[in-house]
Amino acid sequence: MSDGDSAPETIHARAARPADADELAALVADAHGGERPLALVGAGTKQALGKPLPPAQPVELSAFTGIDLYEPEELVLAAGAATPMPEIAAALADKGQELAFEPPDLGPLLGHGPDAGTIGGALACGLAGPRRVAAGSARDHLLGAHLVTGTGERIRAGSRVVKNVTGYDLPKLMCGSFGTLAAMTQVTLKVLPAAEATRTILLRGLNAETGVAALTAGLQSAYAVSGAAHIPHAAAKRASDRHLPETDTSLTLLRVEGAPKSAVHRAEKLARHVVGDYAKAEILEDGPSRPLWHAVRDVAPLLGGECRAVWRLAVPPSEGARVAAKLCELDANARWYLDQGGGRIWLDLPEGEDARHREVRAALAGTSGHATLIAAGEAARRRAQVFQPQDAGLAALTRKVKAAFDPAGILNPGRMDGAG
Repeated sequence: MSDGDSAPETIHARAARPADADELAALVADAHGGERPLALVGAGTKQALGKPLPPAQPVELSAFTGIDLYEPEELVLAAGAATPMPEIAAALADKGQELAFEPPDLGPLLGHGPDAGTIGGALACGLAGPRRVAAGSARDHLLGAHLVTGTGERIRAGSRVVKNVTGYDLPKLMCGSFGTLAAMTQVTLKVLPAAEATRTILLRGLNAETGVAALTAGLQSAYAVSGAAHIPHAAAKRASDRHLPETDTSLTLLRVEGAPKSAVHRAEKLARHVVGDYAKAEILEDGPSRPLWHAVRDVAPLLGGECRAVWRLAVPPSEGARVAAKLCELDANARWYLDQGGGRIWLDLPEGEDARHREVRAALAGTSGHATLIAAGEAARRRAQVFQPQDAGLAALTRKVKAAFDPAGILNPGRMDGAG
């Protein structure tokens, strides 16, 4: 990724800073009437994720911050969309709870410092970490949202209860919409108790195919695995100073969490009876386990290097090793690792003119997978198809949803071009 990616790309007019939802709604309604494009900005740490925007007026949403409601006994938290992630994490940790979907901190990957993102940004980009295999995606934890649509209409959607079956589940549409449907001002989330203990089963020296087989065996066992990753030697060695164990070979990792006695028991059973036949199994305790999985979550094995393109591919887990092998044929300097049992491939390769988007997607042939360009320089993102092209039926539905929320196309225009 080039150095210029850390700077905002859409500051072509004086930024608007609405003080509350009424001011934001009036601003958007006026922009809708004049078909004036707006660039929604929280902390600005994810502006380099997606297509670069055309000239647009920045709308800073920093006023929508702070925890508005937190009921630990009900497992519900409501906060302004611009609330920093560390503030939410600290409040939850104080009550022994967490966001179970484990949103990654992509700030360093996108040219920013750590712990600078907001909860709204994580949801708008649909980000979830290794625990997705057990806890689900970001949208599975979003209960409600306060929105301002592209016409300036204010909507309160969803509820503050975990089980709600009334009406359409509009908040879930916001996850992965990259701010192209509506501006979120408040979000309500399901939270869960944090694990008291974490154990990691570590296998060394497996190739990708055997590593995925071990991950699959662990995930299919009765021992509630909550993380499953395979990191080849090249990526593991590069990240050995970022909380990964020092190694001269590959690392295959399985995580179990829970009450201390339960976590220890399940880790031992996994090591002895499920994955021990693949390689000698080591068990890592809490101290090394927690930062290790933060590194997997935050794409630490691929950090560093200039003019690189970082891709996130989703494939059937059984296809992960095969697709990764095809991707390695693209460039001798490619680096990659597998997360979510082999179903997520993180790929880093020289950027080139267009992030090699055609070749990357060609490697998915014969699978139901898709690829998203997560990090690259502005010029490469202009030329590449950042998001997976949709088939005709899905693209038509996407356009209808967009037209319902933002008929003039003024919110983050062009950011998801090619996806619909």
